[in-house]
Amino acid sequence: MTAHATLRPITVGEYARMREAGILTEDDRVELIAGEIRQMSPIGPVHASIVRRLTRLLANLVGNATSISVQNPIQLDDYSEPIPDLAIPKPRDDDYASRHPGGQDTLIVIEVADASADYDRKEKIPRYASAGIPEAWLVDVTNQAIEQYTLPGRSRYQNMRILEWDDPLTSQAIPDLRIEVAQVFGL
Repeated sequence: MTAHATLRPITVGEYARMREAGILTEDDRVELIAGEIRQMSPIGPVHASIVRRLTRLLANLVGNATSISVQNPIQLDDYSEPIPDLAIPKPRDDDYASRHPGGQDTLIVIEVADASADYDRKEKIPRYASAGIPEAWLVDVTNQAIEQYTLPGRSRYQNMRILEWDDPLTSQAIPDLRIEVAQVFGL
């Protein structure tokens, strides 16, 4: 008779208690996806540069209308708390001091991907759609393009556009938000 080990998913609450107990620290580059603690890719200089550039661009464009969340968690459900590179949550008086923003609180989520493009595209983007986040961007460093996902459905976004460096990106979730793709890559 062969025994089979069964994995038990970790909840967001258990994950939080692991941080509080010091089992996980700020130095651990991990996130909770589908009840599993997953190692995140290291951040290289080009990735970091694009995150800084996007943060500046977005802050100038959205102003005080909302805030830009940089590499902070979003709670999608009881078993997933990813850490996107950037997110634009809806404004809130307490700036989410009592809890992380959820899918219903987030207008746009942005993943900057070099080594993680396939993982972000196949694992994270569909979860953002399932959580009802109106818009997701995948900044593809290798191809110098941005994939813009809109109209979230049950397990995927209904629309996806690939924008190259000479194209403008106009947000569907934030009406006056428009950037040139070349600006994101510093071209």
